[in-house]
Amino acid sequence: MSGELVAGDLVQLIDGKGRRYQAVLEPGKEFHSHSGFIPHEEIIGRPEGCTVRTTRHQPFVVVRPTLADFVYKMPRGAQVIYPKDLGPILMLADVYPGCRVLESGVGSGALSMTMLRAGADIVGYELREDFADRAQKNVRAFLGEEAMSRYRVELRNCYDGIDETGLDRVVLDLPEPWQVVPHAERALRPGGIFVAYCPSIIQVSQLRQVLERHRFFEARSMEVMHRGWYVEGAAVRPDHRMVAHTGFLTHARLAPPAD
Repeated sequence: MSGELVAGDLVQLIDGKGRRYQAVLEPGKEFHSHSGFIPHEEIIGRPEGCTVRTTRHQPFVVVRPTLADFVYKMPRGAQVIYPKDLGPILMLADVYPGCRVLESGVGSGALSMTMLRAGADIVGYELREDFADRAQKNVRAFLGEEAMSRYRVELRNCYDGIDETGLDRVVLDLPEPWQVVPHAERALRPGGIFVAYCPSIIQVSQLRQVLERHRFFEARSMEVMHRGWYVEGAAVRPDHRMVAHTGFLTHARLAPPAD
């Protein structure tokens, strides 16, 4: 990716108060805000990180949005998994290029694009057509057409079964992930990893009980808390507000069949 901003780039414009706006650069179009407007031609051809000014002389810094930036701003139909959990899920599932993943509960596509960017090949099961359409549009908007060749979403209920076999990973964002455990046992290869995102500890407890009754081992559950710090000269302290509980992450590996 070039450091120069070009037509077709998704960009993020940041004003002096840290407010963020996103737009796709197109010749002939303009970015409008309460601070005035900026013709896209004044951005195209400039280096990423440049500062441009509106017709009212207000400065905006222009960069390509990170994945986290896009997740916060992207159109959504369902509640998304936020960046503080997306990174840990990627590590717990150990997603790698060519990894074959079954994802169920694709929602708005935040987790899908995180795993696709790591190189996964994903089959998604989603009950709602509007969610499936939104997820695919978001993936295409951020990652482009290449990612779509590794992303297939089917309208179906994962509780009813998984057609795929020899999967490397099963990753779930569902209300009752324990219903998928028997299907995941048949669909995963030995050593494959199962990961579930659950908002409630009661869900985690029931999931863990079912995992113990099947060929899964090394089951663990955790949550991630995010606390920022205020740093301004000699004034250094934790932020007054923090992102604490969002959901629990449970992961386990599949053992081979008994001899």
